Amino acid sequence: MQREDVIKTVNNFLVEEIEIEENLLKEEALLKEDLGIDSLDFVDIVVIVERNFGFKIKPEEMKDVKTLGQFYDYIANKVKE
Repeated sequence: MQREDVIKTVNNFLVEEIEIEENLLKEEALLKEDLGIDSLDFVDIVVIVERNFGFKIKPEEMKDVKTLGQFYDYIANKVKE
């Protein structure tokens, strides 16, 4: 899966299931501050990522992921493993 496919899939579920406005989805957007993703949203995201990409997000691997672009990279790298 290419990074572009990851971006499309992630953006789709952020808009459809987490109800984030599409115009906010920029690589430099901060997950918590700009997109308003809280711990409850993150629980949903973990389930959605597992369903869409076939792996579980490990909280310790997410500690340095602050922006949407970093989140795309994290998923793209995990999918390649």
